[in-house]
Amino acid sequence: MPILNRKQKLMFTVFFLLACVFAASGTAFCTQPENEGEKSRSFIKWVDFKVPYEALNKAMKLDIESQDQNIKLDWIEMLAYLASKNGNNFKNYKDKQLTDLAAMLKSGKTIDDLTKSMKHYAYYHEAFTAVLSGFLGEYDIEVPNDDGEGKHWEHRYGLKVFSPIAKGYPYNHFDDFGSDRSYGFSRTHLGNDIMGSVGTPIIAVEGGTVEAMGWNQYGGWRIGIRSHDQKRYYYYAHLRKNFPYRKDLKEGSIVKAGDVIGYLGRTGYSRKENVNNIKTSHLHFGMQLIFDESQKECLSEIWIDVYPIIKLLSNHRSAVVKNPETKDYHRVYDICDPAGGQE
Repeated sequence: MPILNRKQKLMFTVFFLLACVFAASGTAFCTQPENEGEKSRSFIKWVDFKVPYEALNKAMKLDIESQDQNIKLDWIEMLAYLASKNGNNFKNYKDKQLTDLAAMLKSGKTIDDLTKSMKHYAYYHEAFTAVLSGFLGEYDIEVPNDDGEGKHWEHRYGLKVFSPIAKGYPYNHFDDFGSDRSYGFSRTHLGNDIMGSVGTPIIAVEGGTVEAMGWNQYGGWRIGIRSHDQKRYYYYAHLRKNFPYRKDLKEGSIVKAGDVIGYLGRTGYSRKENVNNIKTSHLHFGMQLIFDESQKECLSEIWIDVYPIIKLLSNHRSAVVKNPETKDYHRVYDICDPAGGQE
């Protein structure tokens, strides 16, 4: 390593401190050169997702309820407004804040009117869009007939994503994002551990493409699915020994929201494949945000706290049934989401 003189050391220290300040602010953008000869581009390099379940649930309901009204509300815009107004501090959040905001919007004011003096609104809107853009919208889904015999298709607007745990299977979890992990090396836990029974069917939260399957020393048998809009990478780890995945899945497979993708287990913490070294059976579920492909696998990946999201999805779970011959599970009710390329 070259020896730095006093001036170089000072410049390096200043640069490092500025980088720390921007990273800590939660509003930093990363400027990185494109291909040679192209202009530099800017993209978000850090997101601290602090929106609580209560705010997610209230904003979602206001959005859904407004769809048959003259003025339609957008839950992402509303949540970005709150984050801009409170400096991303939701400790004092009350549902009345969103109720009052909805009233202002229904009275004729636009979100542009309300946010024109908010310096960071554009940042929060882009960040929250990356987190939530695949969650609400129009879709078609199979539902059971009233007489209990057969099923039919219905067109709906609402949640079109599902809990990662299949319907009818118990689980428990708490907010453990950011806690310490020590296996291999000291590191931060970048997901939410969902405790359940071995063999519990694991569900694709959102539709997308399988980008990773196989063994990982830390995650055991794991699967990674990229959303159709490329913004979200869902990570499911510690899947079951001997039978971790739905048998027909492979890298490159397209899955729908609500599909069975694998089975809960306790594999991992071993360089040797197919080893149960996790003490408590659970699913590690994580979401990575990707604003630029350079962020996909690097030292500055953006992982968010998904605990409030899992709470939001707790009542929207995919019913499954077992095939007695293959021992695989599959969904009972199909879904069609045109926005996700499913026709």
